[in-house]
Amino acid sequence: MGKAILFSAPSGCGKTTIISQLMRYFDCFGFSISATSRAPRGDERDGKDYYFLSPDEFRRRAARGDFLEWEEVYAGTCYGTLKSEVDRIWAEGKVIVFDVDVNGGCNIKRFFGADALSIFVKPPSLEVLEERLRGRGTDSEEAIGRRLARSAEELLRAPEFDVTIVNDVLSRAVAEARTVIGAFLER
Repeated sequence: MGKAILFSAPSGCGKTTIISQLMRYFDCFGFSISATSRAPRGDERDGKDYYFLSPDEFRRRAARGDFLEWEEVYAGTCYGTLKSEVDRIWAEGKVIVFDVDVNGGCNIKRFFGADALSIFVKPPSLEVLEERLRGRGTDSEEAIGRRLARSAEELLRAPEFDVTIVNDVLSRAVAEARTVIGAFLER
């Protein structure tokens, strides 16, 4: 078994932005593309941003045991990590980097144990998080409300992770992540 780095956060906390900066710094990283039953947003592409599966295909693959972990995050919308992604990245000799929701992060950490570093990315406040979600311009008011309600619950789970990074200033959050990841990889 190789090593894994997993980032979890409530939606809008900046984990994907942090990961994209770290991917340029650590050439040993291989990014795990998640699967989802939702439709692509904007210019998202299948096999690059997500593996977009129909709800029926997602459920079939889950029943077959194709997922390391999966969850119905919102009613009718599932996200998960395909076992084939883990195999693909380790076959390349890379360290797996996961960008997953909070429940997925906890499940992956339990699976990998000490071979995984779990990082929880936290917003400076719920007010800042709400501003970020609105600023993205990708969600309806109803969706933003759902995300904020879920975020309040998810923030309570930060102690379940190895490290918590507050993303108040992006460059500082990236630098902190680089430091803890560097120490983890040297072990």
